[in-house]
Amino acid sequence: MPIAEIPRKPQLLYARARVTGHDQTIFIIKLCVAAALVTAGALLTAQDGLLPSAAGVVLLAAVYTHMVELQHQSLHHTAFTSAKPHRITGIPLGLPLLVSYTHYRVRHLQHHKQLGTPQDSEFFGFDTRAPLTWGMLARGAFDYGRLYLIGREIVRSCRGTWEYDAGDISDRRRAEITTEYRWMALLPVAAVALAIAGYGGPVLELWVLPLLVAAPMHFLLELPEHILCDTETTDVLRNTRSITGSWFSTWYTNGNNLHVEHHAAMTVSINRLRARHGEVTSLAKYVDRSYPSFFLAVAREATRNSRRSPEAVAEQAEAARAVRTPAPVATPGPSPVSVGAPRRDREWSE
Repeated sequence: MPIAEIPRKPQLLYARARVTGHDQTIFIIKLCVAAALVTAGALLTAQDGLLPSAAGVVLLAAVYTHMVELQHQSLHHTAFTSAKPHRITGIPLGLPLLVSYTHYRVRHLQHHKQLGTPQDSEFFGFDTRAPLTWGMLARGAFDYGRLYLIGREIVRSCRGTWEYDAGDISDRRRAEITTEYRWMALLPVAAVALAIAGYGGPVLELWVLPLLVAAPMHFLLELPEHILCDTETTDVLRNTRSITGSWFSTWYTNGNNLHVEHHAAMTVSINRLRARHGEVTSLAKYVDRSYPSFFLAVAREATRNSRRSPEAVAEQAEAARAVRTPAPVATPGPSPVSVGAPRRDREWSE
């Protein structure tokens, strides 16, 4: 009689680890590489001819997208051995794509806490519970309505009327967010001023066009995280996807491909997650070999849903929205220091 196999428990996956000097050095090297690539992109846009200029715009868009992933590491405080440099570094990393460091941090840490519950929502809001269709993918990839929402946040911050719409936060965090949006307002103002002064070409090539091109890049980079996973469970081994990937994809996404590992231990420096991938490969439900294999699966699912009747797709979408809507709670709301990250990474709300 065969003996039933005993499920293996993870030994390293959930283990915490402090940021070391070596981790900090690796992150500083990443910053230097990003700065060098931005310089290369800027130099390309300055060359004569459409081809080098277009290549420069695409390179800048790709690097600006990569910088948001570096900002993501900063907001988890896993880049430096002390807390203060994270915001100092994180703010400029998000500026090219108009991402507020503190707003992203507060919302994203809530995502970590609420993943697999009806309250879950990401800063870059793509509904992973809705049926996957080509139309949804197109709307997510070219979601330029986000620029309007950012403009609204900037205006409200400048007016002093900005409010957080996903819970309660401390006055300190609210002040940091509004300050960052006020500083962000200088970007479009400077762009308009430079265009009036006759420098519209460089503004277009160095910022405006890369900003537009980066939208689908960033969408595709973040798409694998939870799409087509079991979104109704809080088990990170079932609600999140990891992609083994190559050294290049791991560098470019700044370890976002190792997403199960990241959710299991979000206070561990990104460069240490690869050591945990073996356990994820054997224990997690959703592990893809490469990005092409993942996107092929997405294309098949979108095509399959496109062949279904619109009524069936609409019914599934309505069911997804119902699941995402939390039931009303009669108890008082949480205090400003209780919303967001788990206790091990809760210093953002203090």
